[in-house]
Amino acid sequence: MNLSEIKQLIDIVNSSDLQETIIEEGNFKIILRRSSATAIPQVIPVQATTTLQAAPQVSNDAASQATPEPVSDLIESRSPIVGTFYHASSPDSPPFVAVNDIVKKGDVLCIIEAMKLMNEIEAEVSGTIVEILVENGQAVEYDQPLFRIKP
Repeated sequence: MNLSEIKQLIDIVNSSDLQETIIEEGNFKIILRRSSATAIPQVIPVQATTTLQAAPQVSNDAASQATPEPVSDLIESRSPIVGTFYHASSPDSPPFVAVNDIVKKGDVLCIIEAMKLMNEIEAEVSGTIVEILVENGQAVEYDQPLFRIKP
């Protein structure tokens, strides 16, 4: 299944009354789930590129996988996809952002690798990076908090 077909599936689900659909094709499985109406929508732009970068894997302990509680005056930047989190575009490059960095809406915060595509995750608001909630090379889930930003 290619990116174009996945986008078509998303459009179909968005234009229907379906709350969730699961599609399996061979070894490929995709779950499309609609958010609840009471949730505050979070829009995170994702740009897919075909550049592949190797990065070292970091082992994860149970404490780092726990989902932190949100802080009320901070905006959480969340993962729009399941994949592997990277702080930089390559192992030799500096991180896109660090704690106390000032970012503008649209600045690249990190990369999430999914299905061999590198997806740049951009800041949805301007502000200061207060907390980075995941480690380089860590697997992340859909809607998992990645950063906390003070607007």
